Amino acid sequence: METAPREAEPRPLAGIALMCAGVASLCISDAIAKELTAGYAVMQVLFMRNLLALPVAVAIAWKLGGRAALRSHKPMAHMVRGFIWIGAALLFLTGLRYLELAEATALAFAAPVFITALSALVLKETVGWRRWTAVLVGFAGVLIVVRPGSAAFQAASLFPVATAFVYAVLMISARWVDKRDSMWTLMLYLVISGTLISALAMPFAWRPIAAEHWWLFLGIALFGTMGVTMITQAFRMAPASVVAPLDYTALVWSTLLGWMFWGEMPDFLTYAGAAVIIASGIYIVWREGKLRGQ
Repeated sequence: METAPREAEPRPLAGIALMCAGVASLCISDAIAKELTAGYAVMQVLFMRNLLALPVAVAIAWKLGGRAALRSHKPMAHMVRGFIWIGAALLFLTGLRYLELAEATALAFAAPVFITALSALVLKETVGWRRWTAVLVGFAGVLIVVRPGSAAFQAASLFPVATAFVYAVLMISARWVDKRDSMWTLMLYLVISGTLISALAMPFAWRPIAAEHWWLFLGIALFGTMGVTMITQAFRMAPASVVAPLDYTALVWSTLLGWMFWGEMPDFLTYAGAAVIIASGIYIVWREGKLRGQ
């Protein structure tokens, strides 16, 4: 996700703690979403998550960004990014319907690989041979997890891979946003645009919500918003090269949650491929940090 300017006095330990807590919160949100998609349309889950998170997002933006965070200098750019974000979320939640939580999470880790590739191909940024090698290694890790052509191949595994690509497009599209808009404005307007866009599908996808499921919808909104907020604060408190690799702790949480609630246990090749993807992503983050003097 995009990083906001850091505070004047870095607090790396606090940043690390917030990053780990934020990642854990997002994994809990994903686990709840996986449960809900078994009985509700993916778009309805997305609509309810955004709708219930909207008041919280407004309060957070107001508290941490001030009144200026509530106004965008280029609102249509946020709306376009909202369509991209909904696309990424739709792909990921669809994948969760058919895949183990840890497997879907591992494949989504390919996002930094796609971001680096798109930075070179679309934005014409200079990417040296070391990072291009890391990109190729990352794609090799994806192939290890997906295993195309083998008996273990599942077409559904392409959904989180596509999620990683679309998410990379979302990150690249941050260039379209007015530079005067703060990180809190970006967060708020993604929730607003996500709510409006997913609402368009409700006449066709809505199903009455059972009373016992309301707390699950509240949970996905709460943990999702908390996760994004804590991760954003982590990037404000510590260098990206310190906290960004901790995003990969999501594999630990997704494995634990998948085992606890669905008895899921990924096989060796899934973990092997995930390790390759993670190593590639960490190297990319480290190399970019080094080139920027962090």
